[in-house]
Amino acid sequence: MKFNIFSNTATKTVNHEGANAYTLTPEMELYSAVVTTMLNDSYYEKADQRLERIQALVSEANPVFVAKLAVYVREQMYLRSAPVVLLGELAKVHNGDNLVGNAVGRAVQRPDEITELLAYYQRTNQRTGAKKLNRISKQMQKGLATAFNKFDEYQFAKYERNTAVKLRDALFLVHPKAKTETQQAVFDKIVNGTLSTPYTWETELSAVGQIKFATEAEKAAAIRAKWEELITSGRLGYMATLRNLRNMLVAGISGAHVEQVCELLSNPKAVRNAKQLPFRFLSAYRELKALPLGHVPLVLEALEDAIYASVANLRGFDSQTSVVVACDVSGSMQKPISPNSKVLLYDIGLLLGMLLQAKCRNVLSGMFGDRWKTIALPARSILANMDEFYRREGEVGYSTNGYLVINDLIQKRYKADKVMLFTDTQLWDSNTGNNQSANTLSAKWMQYKRLFPDARLYLFDLAGYGNVPLRVEKNDVFLIAGWSDKVFDVLQALEEGQTTLSTIQQIAL
Repeated sequence: MKFNIFSNTATKTVNHEGANAYTLTPEMELYSAVVTTMLNDSYYEKADQRLERIQALVSEANPVFVAKLAVYVREQMYLRSAPVVLLGELAKVHNGDNLVGNAVGRAVQRPDEITELLAYYQRTNQRTGAKKLNRISKQMQKGLATAFNKFDEYQFAKYERNTAVKLRDALFLVHPKAKTETQQAVFDKIVNGTLSTPYTWETELSAVGQIKFATEAEKAAAIRAKWEELITSGRLGYMATLRNLRNMLVAGISGAHVEQVCELLSNPKAVRNAKQLPFRFLSAYRELKALPLGHVPLVLEALEDAIYASVANLRGFDSQTSVVVACDVSGSMQKPISPNSKVLLYDIGLLLGMLLQAKCRNVLSGMFGDRWKTIALPARSILANMDEFYRREGEVGYSTNGYLVINDLIQKRYKADKVMLFTDTQLWDSNTGNNQSANTLSAKWMQYKRLFPDARLYLFDLAGYGNVPLRVEKNDVFLIAGWSDKVFDVLQALEEGQTTLSTIQQIAL
């Protein structure tokens, strides 16, 4: 199906800095808002405000688009809360066909997402007291029944939680039909609370913690032995390995086990299958780099290999393609992406910029705030390059003068095939303090296009505030949003003549 995503005219508005900006269509704004949020406070917008905006946009947008977007953000962007909200809201405003049921059955990929979706459904429909879970829409029920049939006992046991809505509650409400006798036995165990304790690294280490040791040295040796056993067994998954690197090194695992860990981390196939957001590698890198242990450099090298592998198949950037990568380091970018994270929007912008820089063969990289400054960096060291940016970010100040990037290219008559800005899109001219200034990204881009008509401008929106500094899909200006390396798939689609939302449109439900 084709969607009327872009209109010929965009409505003028102002951004959070009071500068001129343009609105997006409901579909484009919803895409941008969803793929850039973990539903927590941002610099300009509180979590509940973002949630309310997403809820309103779902009712305005094409329902088929909303359903496909829910599947897209779960399968391609690896987000979990966003599809729950999209599906819960879609079920409120759409019925009469199989759209909601098909989308729910496809998007739910872990057992705890069944209970998460029911809890959100309960909340958004204002179910309280005895009516909390007495009924759900027929299509929601159908989709969740499909989801129940996806999982085995191990998966159900691994994700069973003592939450307000439990798997047992969900089973009674959804009434999934077991496909086999084995599956029926699992459903019975959910009802009776007799699921077998799963073998996970958490349960194994917890068991060690319950043992009373004579000395701390004996306890440390047992923990080290358990980590080594988990590594050797191959049951320590990629995500668990990535998040426990510090714990394993501090525990003193052997050099042979460190090498085994590094082989897993840097294996291209394992990287693809793990579906980790790029900033997970950055978090691990930062946890380790100051650790005074001999094996740390080897693990840091493996992390560099891993994150490089995540964009190994990016096409269209040979030695003949001139690219400018500009990273916004303004104050509004220095906001954590979630309450429990030390990763900032600033980090996401730099990291995606460095990922792209690593794949380009003819690239000019830099950062902008009050000023724009280029920085020459080696191609391969993605995480180390971020450290270099961090050491120098104060050199350009903390405003959002994105127009200076284009202005510099104009003054130097620098021919770029592709100019890429990683930003929260809240750009203005702080140098004059005039929000009606002619120093805008829009004006400078039109000036640059007169010099180099074939140039393209890509805005990587990292915050999703719902407005942009110039019209998208006009004058070779394109908007891409999100934190995953999958944003480069969108970039590739644009290079092939598709639209920003083509990948979402192509999902079959």
